[in-house]
Amino acid sequence: MIQEQMVCVILAAGQGTRMKSELPKVLHPLCGKPLLWHVMTAAQNCGAEQVVAVIGHGAERIREMFAESDVQFALQAEQLGTGHALLCAEDHLSSFEGDLLLLCGDVPLLRTETLQGLRAAHRRTQAAVTVLTAQRQQPAGYGRIVRGDTGVERIVEERDATEQEKRIDEINTGIYLFRMPCAFDLLRNVSNQNAQGEYYLTDIVAAAKAAGEKVAAHLLGDPHEAMGINDRLQLAEATALMRNRINRQHLQNGVTLIDPETTYIDMGVSIGSDTIVHPGSHLHGATVIGAGCVIEPGVMMRDCLIGERVHLKSGSVLAESRVGNDCAIGPMAHLRPGTVLAGHNKLGNFVETKKAELGERAQASHLTYLGDATIGRNVNIGCGTITCNYDGVN
Repeated sequence: MIQEQMVCVILAAGQGTRMKSELPKVLHPLCGKPLLWHVMTAAQNCGAEQVVAVIGHGAERIREMFAESDVQFALQAEQLGTGHALLCAEDHLSSFEGDLLLLCGDVPLLRTETLQGLRAAHRRTQAAVTVLTAQRQQPAGYGRIVRGDTGVERIVEERDATEQEKRIDEINTGIYLFRMPCAFDLLRNVSNQNAQGEYYLTDIVAAAKAAGEKVAAHLLGDPHEAMGINDRLQLAEATALMRNRINRQHLQNGVTLIDPETTYIDMGVSIGSDTIVHPGSHLHGATVIGAGCVIEPGVMMRDCLIGERVHLKSGSVLAESRVGNDCAIGPMAHLRPGTVLAGHNKLGNFVETKKAELGERAQASHLTYLGDATIGRNVNIGCGTITCNYDGVN
């Protein structure tokens, strides 16, 4: 393989005990996608031709979640440190020569542009190891970058740092680029003589210096991108940062968000220009909304296809439904999975539908349940009408 190629290893084997959850940490959702999905996507978007995730705790659930992806998995059966975790991926990369990007499965905010900048710096310096670093006013909890006359000398973990080293404000983000195949050779020179008795990936920097290899550092512009998720508080903080990023993109695309701070839009949602979204709206899953719509406060949608010039009134809930152009829904309407509105339809307050198809201009203005029904064009459903597929038993 040629030098310009790149593969990625994602460390995702940690137990995540501070999350206090049965769900593996890297599967916790962030704006509609698992933490690990965000990291995998960043790796693929910056040019990684092969992605290997090292998993341990909850391995089967992680494999199941990403069964349809082209990501490969390596198992770290025993948690012996981050250096040992990378070694667990060696069999997948034994013949590779090029750049190896190392990411963490619980660091989901890294932008593609940041990783591209790291890669450019790595190539420019021709280093064996390039570390992505950041400056933090409160660096407690992070490994510190110790520099000398020739640049980066080593990385020292917080628990092993001296008082002087703890005052260093340049921290290790846990993101690296290595030149292959020397990365695994260097790892074999790392010992576990430290406070935790683990094989620290950070010690590869000192091992590289001892072997006469060049070590470089690339400073991250926005330290928030390197934020790791270890507990629910950090997950909430990361969600707010990602939500702001998503909402800014919609605003730049011509969508009006009356109050972005109280508008919740998942990563996979698409919204057409000139649509107005009011506060308290929750737009989830693979929802697609056309141009010129109005979404009033408190609307909740998941996996819906909404046409153009649709008016969704306050308190309406929609799931796995298709709504044609020029419809009016609500207030307080409930469209359950399988609902299809052809266009120019009206479903008023307290109307519920399930597996119901309404022809063009059909309407039910209030207090109606339409289940397992096919309604023709121009039909008016009166108040209190019920259709269902239920005989009291089945």
